[in-house]
Amino acid sequence: MEPIVITGTGLYTPAQSISNDELVASFNAYVDAYNASHAAAIAAGTVEALQASSAEFIVKASGIERRHVVDKAGVLDPEIMAPRLRERRDDEPSIMCEMAVAAATEALAAAQVEASDIDCVLVGCSNMERAYPALAIEVQAALGARGYGYDLNVACSSATFAIQAAVGAIRSGSATRVLVVNPEICSGHLNFRDRDSHFIFGDACTAIIVEPASTARHDRGFEIVGIKVATQFSNNIRNNFGYLNRARPDSVGAADKLFVQAGRKVFKEVCPMVADLILAHLDELHLRPDDLRRMFLHQANLAMNRLIGKRVLGREPSNEEAPTILDEYANTSSAGSIIAFHKHQAGLAAGDLALICSFGAGYSVGNVVVRAR
Repeated sequence: MEPIVITGTGLYTPAQSISNDELVASFNAYVDAYNASHAAAIAAGTVEALQASSAEFIVKASGIERRHVVDKAGVLDPEIMAPRLRERRDDEPSIMCEMAVAAATEALAAAQVEASDIDCVLVGCSNMERAYPALAIEVQAALGARGYGYDLNVACSSATFAIQAAVGAIRSGSATRVLVVNPEICSGHLNFRDRDSHFIFGDACTAIIVEPASTARHDRGFEIVGIKVATQFSNNIRNNFGYLNRARPDSVGAADKLFVQAGRKVFKEVCPMVADLILAHLDELHLRPDDLRRMFLHQANLAMNRLIGKRVLGREPSNEEAPTILDEYANTSSAGSIIAFHKHQAGLAAGDLALICSFGAGYSVGNVVVRAR
């Protein structure tokens, strides 16, 4: 069976960035205003006072120090605390399409191919800005790619599941060269007024070119050795926003129409699930954990990654073995593990093995083992 390879990656990073100190100042201003306006009810015990946040709390809880966003002013305005984006005409590129094109352009250049060489575009991300037409088809048209495109959503695992779909399309003969893009505007679904999660997410977009080794125009990149995915239903990470919300007007704008999670349950349940899948996958491929030179784990929480790495390796991985981009990017959902892969390939020699691993709502887990060429 002919090897299938990743020949190029790309990354779009929004120019605007928010530090923990800036985010905390905005959040605490909101908290002060809320507590002042509800002072009588708080004193009477009928309303619970909100608690302030701190930069130290955020770093300790997550390892996050800053995040990139598509709109900084709206997020930091205590009266808004959400991105504010210009409404675009239907004949203009959507913002997610623009992000995808920027990341894809870098990936195409790395793979030394043109957009017209692409005959399948897959957009995998945790949220789409509209129901239809598919964002992938808009990206296909904007780039000038051929063939077909479609969207898929497996939350934070959308990128690895899309890589699996790309490999399947190539193996079946329905595509010859696939572009996978992951535009994530996570600031749009984050409740910036929730102390437990207001710091979690950032915005970014990644892109990957997947093709048979025989069509690759350079001998670099990564051979896809194997892919393993799994899902298990859970309500512990959830977002109930959708087109049927208008049919239930009493709940429009409720907290569950944004990102919500039971963080401790997620940590307890997801970490062993991910580690077990990685170990089972390596065993199926007749590989040992020590064969891995690098682990590009989903960038959601530093403590989770350390625990998963320890369960897989039998010891805590070094920063080189399990690089993190959480400090700069925060959690960018499906883009996170691909950002780590894109930015930390240096030092991998031909024959070195690595894995790209995602995990998130669903629950969903995706593991891609690759070998440097």
